[in-house]
Amino acid sequence: MPFGTITLNDGNELPIIAFGTGSTMKFKDVTDYVGQAIENGFSHIDTAQFYQTETYVGLAIKESGLPRSSLYITTKYSYVGPPRQAIQQSLNKIGLSYVDLYLVHEPGLFSDFESGWQEFEKMKKDGLTRSIGVSNFVLEDLQKLLKTAVIKPAVNQIQFHPYNYASHKALLEYCAKQGIAVQAYGSLNSITQNPGGPVDAVVNAAARRIGATPNQVIFSWVKSKGVAIVTTSRSKERLQEYLAVADLPPLTAEEIAAIDAAGAKGPPSQLVVAGLAMQRKFERSSSLVIWLAIAIIFGFATFFMF
Repeated sequence: MPFGTITLNDGNELPIIAFGTGSTMKFKDVTDYVGQAIENGFSHIDTAQFYQTETYVGLAIKESGLPRSSLYITTKYSYVGPPRQAIQQSLNKIGLSYVDLYLVHEPGLFSDFESGWQEFEKMKKDGLTRSIGVSNFVLEDLQKLLKTAVIKPAVNQIQFHPYNYASHKALLEYCAKQGIAVQAYGSLNSITQNPGGPVDAVVNAAARRIGATPNQVIFSWVKSKGVAIVTTSRSKERLQEYLAVADLPPLTAEEIAAIDAAGAKGPPSQLVVAGLAMQRKFERSSSLVIWLAIAIIFGFATFFMF
């Protein structure tokens, strides 16, 4: 069963999971990785001016041979030129006549929220983008924008994970009240950036109960908050793992509450994170030493046998 979509406040549908080309992908040729994501079932591709991956996203779209209507493309205004000029450059790079969602990458790009957002509203009306939204806007930014906006942002894309959920609760509540969909990036923070913290135990317990991986439990938790997902990986197996979240049993209310509570305790100290990193490095080094020893012994044995 696919992830499905969210109906945005402008009536357009947003695929709940997207393949992102930021993070470790930015500034690189991601053609093959985007193509792999499309082949494995991702219909929503997320890029940005800043990532410098728009050209490669366009190549992957072309190579996929899929009709434009079967793909959902998000890009972002990051910093280069006036918004209208920037979106036209992005469209030229991707090879499209419109994008599905155009975001302001961060609030500091608008010296004046009213005139800056008016440019976005005009681009939507002119058909250059079907939906408009923001990224990395905190509560105060949204409140300021909505004082003068004629068209509300359809989406606010933010970093969202168990360790910052408590600080984002007011923002999520405000977005829900205003009909603004929230999209999460960096949701695997407790696994990739802050392992060894209080979230690990409750996530692992839920993973054992439903026969899932910790990554899948985190994404299930994100879904439970009504939040869409942006993720990425170079691994085909990882992509399939992420997409399989749609078929997993839901987390219980108790499991969701336990993850919330564990996240509220905060991430582990950097000493703990550094210690785990050193442990993993030592384990990998030990494995390498063992295999080298086996190879040397086998080499000596082969020499004396022949």
